[in-house]
Amino acid sequence: MAASSAKHDVFQAIADPTRRKLLKLLSKEEMPVTAISEHFPISRTAVSKHLRVLADAGLVKERKVGRETRYKLEPEPLYELKDWLQYFELFWENKLSALRLFVEADGKEDE
Repeated sequence: MAASSAKHDVFQAIADPTRRKLLKLLSKEEMPVTAISEHFPISRTAVSKHLRVLADAGLVKERKVGRETRYKLEPEPLYELKDWLQYFELFWENKLSALRLFVEADGKEDE
């Protein structure tokens, strides 16, 4: 599912810590909602709502196996997010380099 046609934005979907934990859990294996719910102190209905947001953002895929629905991670939208964040690493690196120079210069003044 393309990010532009998703009902929920990837940033919106990963903003919630419960959904981030769901993504980590589903990165290991495909799971039914009953097994997923065992990892959270919230109701199965609440877990299902979080899974719906992730599915709407294209981050998880669901498939029916008999009477149960299984969920698995779909990492492609995260690659787009990674590419977007990678642009800003330049700014972080510049700030870290400036901080390192400042700290090293401050240490030399004490000598």
